[in-house]
Amino acid sequence: MPNVTNPFRGLPSVNQLLESPPLKSLVNSANHNMVVGGVRTFLDRLRTQISSAAEDVHIPTPQELAEKIASWISTEDQPVLRQVINATGVILHTGLGRAPLADEAIGEMNTVARGYASLEIDLKSGKRSQRDLAVRRLICEMTGAASATVVNNNAAATMLTLSAIGAGKEVIVSRGQLVEIGGSYRLPDVMECSGARLREIGTTNKTHLSDYENAINENTGAILRVHPSNFRVVGFTYDVPLPDLVKLGHKHRLPVIDDVGSGALIDFSQFGLTDEPIVFDSIEQGASVVLFSGDKLVGGPQCGIIAGDSEWIEKIKKHPMTRAMRVDKLTLAALAATLRLYRDPEAARQKIPLLLMLSTSLDNLKLRAERLAAQIQGGPLVQSAQPVESTSTLGGGSLPTQYLPTWCVAIEPRDITVDEFARQLRTGTPAIFGRIQNDQLLLDLRTILPRHDVTITDKIGSAKVQNTNGTGITD
Repeated sequence: MPNVTNPFRGLPSVNQLLESPPLKSLVNSANHNMVVGGVRTFLDRLRTQISSAAEDVHIPTPQELAEKIASWISTEDQPVLRQVINATGVILHTGLGRAPLADEAIGEMNTVARGYASLEIDLKSGKRSQRDLAVRRLICEMTGAASATVVNNNAAATMLTLSAIGAGKEVIVSRGQLVEIGGSYRLPDVMECSGARLREIGTTNKTHLSDYENAINENTGAILRVHPSNFRVVGFTYDVPLPDLVKLGHKHRLPVIDDVGSGALIDFSQFGLTDEPIVFDSIEQGASVVLFSGDKLVGGPQCGIIAGDSEWIEKIKKHPMTRAMRVDKLTLAALAATLRLYRDPEAARQKIPLLLMLSTSLDNLKLRAERLAAQIQGGPLVQSAQPVESTSTLGGGSLPTQYLPTWCVAIEPRDITVDEFARQLRTGTPAIFGRIQNDQLLLDLRTILPRHDVTITDKIGSAKVQNTNGTGITD
């Protein structure tokens, strides 16, 4: 009979591998059962690869195999939610968590997270209090509203407000404002879930005051205006100004709800961005309730802010769904700290990352791009790295047709494709997420925090060609 060599004979046992220094160290720093499971999974995959190989496969030594398994387990055990350096040029990147928080906001979150906090207790009286008091006064100060409350996002703010004010009644909305935004969020669906009945008026491109007037009847509960954050209709268009809607609302004793979406607290034209509604203006023009996000143009944590007349805010707060949509102490702490920064406009521009990115000069970005390109050039996987002019976007559904000038580092990789190069940076620690354009990976300095420049240089400078077959065996 022919002498058939067992291809698995050279594989060490699980126990042998666990006694090796790399895996023994991992057991001491992690969890024994997790490491054992990882070793078995790795060996199973390796056996499958050996069995299906058309020719002999080189099997690493036990020491080499232990090192590969330890590295693989460490990579596999990384948390799904982890730090990313945003080099995409999209400032409010929804997939990357939108606005990074100010150090002051992070500090306040850390303070209340480390122990107990006065979330729903009045420390002076020792009696039960309301959690939104942590931010109500600040929201009113920044917006001019008489009262305010906070829920977990602006979609929740919209649904809750419509349910509290318009459930069982008709809410009048222009057809041109029946928006759909990311994640299949559609305003008509939200209105249906809220219990309010949609009353569409006007056309896609034009809606007149008379359309609103003619739609009002004994079943009307409110007038809703929605800012089309993520699209624009241009050309032959007309929308009714908010002051005219407010006058109509007063005439028929109907509340006017203004969903401004992204929620600018300051005029963004100072950054070269126009046509974004300011919350203060909506309140000043008489909107009964104004809805906006805390994690977009405010530059704070994810939440939905509801500001307006005390009568309507109290009605919203008493709605049964308010408790289901409330925010926790960490969100309130971060939002309060962010809002306090707005008291000093210059401090806000310097300390709120969103505003700092928007206000950074082109000369500054160019200098950083030139310095970073020179440091990256010559890395093991870098064929060339050049500073280039480009454009950034605000993102997060805000100002979709407007762009900001920027400077990037355009990298052409060596020995691997640009897709593989981008993947390796994206899956590293920390993850570096750029954008691919013209067969180059662009790192946009507009969205890279200055403290990350050195991290990027070190990461790319130490990058090597990686094997990606999941076993550490060379293909």
